[in-house]
Amino acid sequence: MVVLTKGELEQITLTPSAQRASSPPPPLAVVPEVDLSTAIDGTAAGRAAAARAVARACEDHGFFKVTGHGVQARLLARLDAAAAAFFALPQKEKEKAAGSPFGYASKRIGGNGDLGWVEYLLLGVTAAGAAAPPLPCCSFRDLLDEYVAAVRKMTCTVLELMAEGLGLDDHAAFARLVQASDSDSMLRVNHYPPRPEPGQVTTGFGEHTDPQIVSVLRSNATSGLEISLRDGTWAAVPADDAASFFVNAGDALQALTNGRVRSVRHRVMVSSARPRVSVVFFAGPPLRERLAPLQGLVDREGGRRRYRDFTWREYKTSAFRTKLAENRLGYFETAAAASS
Repeated sequence: MVVLTKGELEQITLTPSAQRASSPPPPLAVVPEVDLSTAIDGTAAGRAAAARAVARACEDHGFFKVTGHGVQARLLARLDAAAAAFFALPQKEKEKAAGSPFGYASKRIGGNGDLGWVEYLLLGVTAAGAAAPPLPCCSFRDLLDEYVAAVRKMTCTVLELMAEGLGLDDHAAFARLVQASDSDSMLRVNHYPPRPEPGQVTTGFGEHTDPQIVSVLRSNATSGLEISLRDGTWAAVPADDAASFFVNAGDALQALTNGRVRSVRHRVMVSSARPRVSVVFFAGPPLRERLAPLQGLVDREGGRRRYRDFTWREYKTSAFRTKLAENRLGYFETAAAASS
């Protein structure tokens, strides 16, 4: 993997994490694993078992690994090579892909002062693929379109299993929002250069929850991702092979499930001598979509709604005014949720 040159690294130099400098590394997280092959090609019993596994992983952890997903290994390898080639381009070439709010950026995450040891491509996604700004290599954009189509299909399978496992009558309740022609999904390709100095721990991407329904992540088998457990402690996600995916529940899913599935707070800490590249598909609903706790799940809580109705556009408008670490979903809680 080609990394940034010394001069370019100096442009995004950050202060090392003082908290981590004097603390032991976090323990390894126990991440549930779901094999989707039984749901994709198996029997009705196999699908039901996969649905239960997805629902259990969502309720207990909000973060899990999927294997047997059907996304071709050759496509993943081609994407890894193309991402490496893009980030190896001269800085001026990469900046030609810059846009507002989408495109290439480094160090600055959002518009509210958050910084990270990262450079990235952030691309809007349409129902047909990735609606990217002009990239230096058209074949890279075509490859991203192909990747998005494959991962969207897999994501919708996971969402259908999730709805089934949660006992919803409408198994398409979540997937339908991502399949809509005007769904507001995104793709982010992150490149975390190696640690600035030997033994140093630096924040690559600060702690946050993802806004969307779910985010689907894969990386180049390099450590750095950490998740916050239910008791508030941090745990490191073990570095995994590049053929599997991690699924992370987002704020929209927490609202839709009336808090039964919790959005997972996570971050990336850079301490490796090896660069980390991750590709994240953020599965979002249409901007016009009105989000509210699903009635079947509200009934199981005695009719108590934890979140008020809001459109996805309202949520995004509110979230864009905040910093990464803020509880953005808290603005949409009901009085009942705030007092519980």
